[in-house]
Amino acid sequence: MAFFRTVNMSENSPAIERHGVLLRPPQMADYGEWATLREKSRRFLVPWEPTWPADDLTRGSFRRRLKRYAEDQRTDQAYAFFIFRKDDDVLVGGLTLANVRRGVAQAGSLGYWLGEPYVRRGYMTAAVNALVPFSFGTLKLHRLEAACIPTNVASIRLLEKCGFKREGHAREYLCINGVWQDHLLYARLAGDPAVAVM
Repeated sequence: MAFFRTVNMSENSPAIERHGVLLRPPQMADYGEWATLREKSRRFLVPWEPTWPADDLTRGSFRRRLKRYAEDQRTDQAYAFFIFRKDDDVLVGGLTLANVRRGVAQAGSLGYWLGEPYVRRGYMTAAVNALVPFSFGTLKLHRLEAACIPTNVASIRLLEKCGFKREGHAREYLCINGVWQDHLLYARLAGDPAVAVM
């Protein structure tokens, strides 16, 4: 049955341009800009992310990250994108569609980060809304899932603005910043109404 087949995405994911942002897979040439933005945004990001390894911002670590991204995409497990402002090609953040499950699930989990200088400017809303058609159309997923810490008000607003519905509360769901934290669970289905982009 075609519904249960995986999608052949062995080549690089296409660049996605919509709503003033460009999503494309990370490349080695992005290392300098990525490392600078992550370092500049460290205090802002650390409370919401898994513990950063000591070598996280090194060139070698970035190279390993790219290899993992390529392998995950080749095996249809995850799709990583950097988010660039379309006007001037400045890196503002990243998002990943991870934990892709085929068969009867046809689902994936959304994760994202935004550099501190670019918060509250609509870039992540634009990026998530740009990824939705790729996820449901190109990848033929049925369900996008996301989870956020209950105190992360900005993330809650983002998900709800992008048409995700709250489905539950998971106790000690993910280890964030070295602590097992409860998360609110959200999802958006392929058949859910389209969301107006502002």
